[in-house]
Amino acid sequence: MSWGTELWDQFENLDKHTQWGIDFLERYAKFVKERLDIEQNYAKQLRNLVKKYCPKRSKDEEPRFTSCLSFYSILNELNDYAGQREVVAEDMAHKVYGELMRYSQDLKAERKHHLQEGRKAQQYLDHCWKQMDNSKRKFERECKEAEKSQVTYERLDNDINATKSEVEKAKAQFYLRTHMADESKNEYAAQLQNFNAEQWKHFNNSIPHIFKNLQDMDQRRTIKLGETYRSFAEAERRVIPIISKCLEGMVSAAKAVDERRDSSIVVESFKSGFDPPGDFPFEDFSQNLSRTGSDGTISNTPKGDRDGAPAPRSDQKHQMSRTKNKLWLFGKKPKSPSSSPPPPPSSSSRPRPTSHLFPPPRFNSDLVSHYLSEIKTTAPRIPQNLRVLKRGAPSLEDFSHLPPEQRRKRLQQRIDELNKELQKEMDQRDALNKMKDVYEKNPQMGDPSSLQPKISETICNMEKLRSEIHKNETWLSEVEGKQSSRGDRRHSADNHHHTPQGRESPEGSYTDDTSQEHHTPQHRSSPPKPGHPNLDPHEFDDEFDDDDPLPVIGHCKALYSFDGQNEGTLVMAENEVLYIIEEDKGDGWTRARKQSGEEGYVPTSYVEITMEKHGKGAVTYI
Repeated sequence: MSWGTELWDQFENLDKHTQWGIDFLERYAKFVKERLDIEQNYAKQLRNLVKKYCPKRSKDEEPRFTSCLSFYSILNELNDYAGQREVVAEDMAHKVYGELMRYSQDLKAERKHHLQEGRKAQQYLDHCWKQMDNSKRKFERECKEAEKSQVTYERLDNDINATKSEVEKAKAQFYLRTHMADESKNEYAAQLQNFNAEQWKHFNNSIPHIFKNLQDMDQRRTIKLGETYRSFAEAERRVIPIISKCLEGMVSAAKAVDERRDSSIVVESFKSGFDPPGDFPFEDFSQNLSRTGSDGTISNTPKGDRDGAPAPRSDQKHQMSRTKNKLWLFGKKPKSPSSSPPPPPSSSSRPRPTSHLFPPPRFNSDLVSHYLSEIKTTAPRIPQNLRVLKRGAPSLEDFSHLPPEQRRKRLQQRIDELNKELQKEMDQRDALNKMKDVYEKNPQMGDPSSLQPKISETICNMEKLRSEIHKNETWLSEVEGKQSSRGDRRHSADNHHHTPQGRESPEGSYTDDTSQEHHTPQHRSSPPKPGHPNLDPHEFDDEFDDDDPLPVIGHCKALYSFDGQNEGTLVMAENEVLYIIEEDKGDGWTRARKQSGEEGYVPTSYVEITMEKHGKGAVTYI
């Protein structure tokens, strides 16, 4: 169907319809604009979400757990997904919205041109009709005037009283009006013929052509809408494969979570290298009881009697006292009657107990000489680095305050860093030497002697770094040697099962005084192996028991929260109440204890401290 033939008289309706079509196209363009704004905002929010949950960390803080690595992989895939949403918005902006807006402007201009042509054709037809109508009216008017003049002439011609001149004048007027009526008739016929021709041309040529152009324009608008509908869908269909890959990457990241690997990382991160506590030996308190001849069972007979040789009774006393001290690992030590325990005595001021060093007089001289030889040959001590660690002293250069496994890792890390620095210095030395050679070959480029101080400084730095590396490697080999020889010491301890079990002081001396148990931390033995019931005291060098908890000398309230990332520090929340167990020594740190029993150091400026009236002040370091 053609608008030119079917709608030849619907110019105004076609004008309204074409305007509605352009308005609809612009409405769809507005819809696409809002849709791409949603995509852009969605992509922006996704990127902000990824940025929020991607922590800013250094290389040393890189996560090693598979669950963390998988989560960061998911964040990366989500970031790529956000990028694809941005691609969708960009395609919609250029290929749909931009194209629609340009086409809308073209449609408006084309519609305006066609409507102007239609109005011009209609105006020309109206002009022809007016000319025809004017000639018609003139012809009608001239005919009426001719009829009047004819009636006047006939009246005068029949009137006997009228003069001849009057008759002649009326006759001339009649002839004139008749001639003018004939001319008007001819003009009216010509205008009518012209109007009919223009009207046929208007309704059969001009208007159909103009309406056909409007119809083509409206059809192209409809086709363009269909194309943009398809482009709207294709903008998102093109990114679906990439989005699918992003989702597959998220699924792969989820499958990469390995709970066993995470558990092994936890073990490697927090492994101390110490051996677990051993079994407690059986304490037979019935060997000193006198038995009658009839009560001679195997369980009541001393081991020395069964073997045919007397067994010293003092061994059981030493073993009993030693075992009693070992209960400090699982229970509280007996405390002195004073309100706060005295500070642990130093090695120079500790009196060496002698009153209970030797057995009672009932022991024979051989047993006394045996104890004397044991005191001279056996002097287990608490390592100095572990004493410092117990009181939270600052980190030492050789990391001796750390457990063996942690110390080995820290030393290895420092050696790697020093090797990197050494490599940088070596590269700088090589570069300076090359530059010096260039200056020697081309003196105009520079003075070779000016580089000598920098070369000397670089060589000096290299020597210092090599010295530091050698020193740290020595400490590392010492730690690894101790870890590898711990099993040998445990094996050699089994061969010395006849060594008497005595009470040890922190300085290596043995004492039999039970009243000093709350002053002297005791060493613990390794678990006995089958077939070797007695243990060697030499294996206690690297093991010691903790002292009883420090007394509370006050309390404090946290003014701010503290994360406690460093070793020896305590995590606290804002407004949390803690117990003070050691005052600030002037270094800005106060030792505190939580209600759960966890101890550590907190910044003094972060807490509000209230000291107890009976507090004795800070406890000194061991």
